[in-house]
Parts: sequence; structure tokens; C-alpha cells
Amino acid sequence: MRYLSTRGDPARRSFCEILLEGLAPDGGLYLPERYPQVDAALLARWRSLSYAELAYEILSLYIDDIPAGDLRALCTKTYTPEVFGTREIVPLRRLEDGVYLEALSNGPTLAFKDMAMQLLGNLFEYELARRGETLNILGATSGDTGSAAEYAMRGKQGIRVFMTSPEGRMSPFQQAQMFSLQDENIHNLAIAGVFDDCQDIVKAVSNDLAFKRQYRIGTVNSINWARLLAQVVYYFAGYFQATKDETERVSFTVPSGNFGNVCAGHVARMMGLPIERLVVATNENDVLDEFFRTGVYRVRGSADTHETSSPSMDISKASNFERFVFDLVGRDGERTRDLFGRQLSASGRFDLSGDAAFAEAARHYGFASGRSTHADRLATIRDTWQRFGTMIDTHTADGLKVSRAHLQSGVPMVVLETALPIKFAETIREALGREPERPARLAGIEDLPRRVVVLPADTARVMDYIRRHCD
Repeated sequence: MRYLSTRGDPARRSFCEILLEGLAPDGGLYLPERYPQVDAALLARWRSLSYAELAYEILSLYIDDIPAGDLRALCTKTYTPEVFGTREIVPLRRLEDGVYLEALSNGPTLAFKDMAMQLLGNLFEYELARRGETLNILGATSGDTGSAAEYAMRGKQGIRVFMTSPEGRMSPFQQAQMFSLQDENIHNLAIAGVFDDCQDIVKAVSNDLAFKRQYRIGTVNSINWARLLAQVVYYFAGYFQATKDETERVSFTVPSGNFGNVCAGHVARMMGLPIERLVVATNENDVLDEFFRTGVYRVRGSADTHETSSPSMDISKASNFERFVFDLVGRDGERTRDLFGRQLSASGRFDLSGDAAFAEAARHYGFASGRSTHADRLATIRDTWQRFGTMIDTHTADGLKVSRAHLQSGVPMVVLETALPIKFAETIREALGREPERPARLAGIEDLPRRVVVLPADTARVMDYIRRHCD
């Protein structure tokens, strides 16, 4: 299996070559040359596997440069009931007829990002030890990626983490999870701006090839293919729990800002998993919903990026979207480079509304979309608590609200849970008039000492900080 860049770089790389990288040298994102195909017989064989075994089977289709025994051991080490709370790892909960929640938030930081990040930490440590090298991880987070990465990488040999986040834009609990870590290999950089400023800094550093090589810069954001690949597994696990046999189809609704979570669903569908619809749920920052409705992709500036009660989706520049568009335009690297490297940079938008491929997108790729607001969020949280006795977080509420516009008779709708409610306590109090439950191990986390540095939205300042803490 070899990997190519969405922007046409002719080089082909192995999995372990791209594992420790972020962007490709030409600024594109990595994808496999082809999607391995699964059929009904293979799905039937996988149905009875444990989550760790399923992860190994799926990952081994994409990874041929880690010995099978080592890869299996990494999956077994990662996906345990001790780390994720249940034997199923991602248990499915029925809400009402045809509507399910897939619980992805039982890991160390109570967010779905743990599902991939715990594996990524183990993969990084394994490969760095094999090479005798070190890695400096530079990331951007709007809330959950940062804490998931830091908890996965803390104390890992040969790894430093430099995590940027928008100053004051995460929930108090999210900030406390990250900033309370005192590990010497963890560096929190609060950027005076919005998430897109953080993401732009990460991309700018990744595109400085000399700096990237000198300081061994890698990434854990979902632009990293290994992280997205790990997320593919829970689509298969959710499908098996929602169906009885391989003749059935399911739909998934995915709260989405950066398009990484739902892009993993796209990969699963391209592999042959019987997914009817992939419903993209956005909040008031509805760049993705606008595209799937109109064919126009129009990013917003910092001033036009709303600060909402589902802050992990306060994103107006979806970095993973390029992977889907690459497939949409027939894997044409030159055209993808023109759309994302030229048109988007020049005007902040591109328009595929007149493209035949876009006209076929919903049928061929299964995508649909919808938008949720703060009022919708509150109403959905209240309704879910009152009718089902289930407390959900704000992002999951966006997904559940949008899902109901896309239900189909006889097709189970699986809504991906993204975080536990405690991470967004202020909105839960507003909706329900009560405090969300929190695990005992996280009691008083907001009162712990903090370790964080505030920097301007300036790539040069971030690079200087990295230099001073690596030299």
C-alpha cells in the first residue's frame, strides 16, 4: 500500500513514512492510492471480532510496513476496557425506533478524539523507537484534539507536544484538562485568535520544509492520515451493532467542523461498508452545510467565525475537506491544487455548483447536511433528557437535531457522540438546570495549577518558541 498527495506530488510513500508527517511536501494531504474493498463475506467474518481485533483487521489493509504481530499488539494494547470503560469500547445505545447513539467518549479525556489518539501515541512511540529518532508534535485544537493528544503523548519517550488553542474560546473544563498537565514534554500555547488562526500556523510551519526537517515537526491533527484511519474502525463497529446481517444498510450523522470525523466515514463507505447516508451536522459556522447544499465552499475570516456553545466546531476552514474533494473531482491532483492552493488562497472560496461531479455527489457518496443553532441545542438536550433519560453534550445535540431531518424507514440512523456533557457544563446547566455528572478522577480539575503560554497569532513567534524549547 502506497500513499499519494491530494495535490499531485509524484512521490509515493509507505505508511510509516507518512506516519510522522503532517502535510505532504506540496501542501496536500495523504490518501491511499486505492481504498481496499470489503465484501459481505469479509464483513460477516469481522462481525464477531472484538474492537481491538477489528482495528487490527482494518489497519492491516493499509499498513504493510509494520510486522503483523507488532501491529496486532499495538491494537490490543490500545483498545482495552480499562482505558475505554466497556468491553464493546464504542457501545451503541438505542434512543428511539431507528435512532441510536454510538458512544465514542469513554476514553481518558471524555471525547471521541481518544479513539484515534490513544492508538497514535502508541504508533508514534513504536516507530520512533524503531528509528532511534525524536518527534516534536505541533497541533491545533478547538477543544478536544489538544487534550486527547496530550494525554496520549504525555511521558512518551522521544516526543514533545506543542499544542496551539484559541485563547479563551474553549470551555473551562477543556482548558483545565490541557493546561493542568505539568509534564515537561507538553507545551500549551494559547493563541490570541480563533481556531482557524491556530490551524493556519500549523499549516504554515508544516509548509516550511527546512524548519520542519530541522526540528522534526509532526502532527496529530486529523490531517495526519494515521489518525483518520483509526477513526474508520468505529464506523464498522457501529454498523455491526446496528444490524443483524450484511444485507442491511445504515446511516451516520456526524457533528463536524474540520471534516475529519466524517471523512473517516467517507473512507469506510468507499471501502464498501453499507452506508446509506453520511449526514454532516454543523453549528452556526455552517461552511460545510453551505457546500453540500449549494456547491460553494466559502471560508470565513476570524471576525465572521461565531463563538458558539458547541465550540469544538467553531471552524470555518475544514482542513480535511480537501481529501473528499480530491475524490469528488476524480482524484485529479492538479485540479485539487488549483481549488485549494490557488482559488481558496486568492478569494477564500471555490464553486463546484456547475460541476457534474457535484451534481452526483449525494447519490455517489451519500452525503447530506444540516445546521443547528444554540436554541436547537438547548431544545435537543432537554428533549433527550426528558424523553430518554440520556444526557448529551452540545455537539452530539447538533448531530441528533440534524439527524432527524434525514431519517429513512428501515435504515438505522447512528449519531456519533462526540464528548461527555461535563465538558460543556455551562450549556447543560442552561438547558437542564442541573450539573452534569463528572468522573471522580476529574473532580476539581478547574482549580489545579496551569501551565500555558499566551502568544499572538504569529507563525514566527510560535516557531521561535519551538526553537527555544528544542535547542
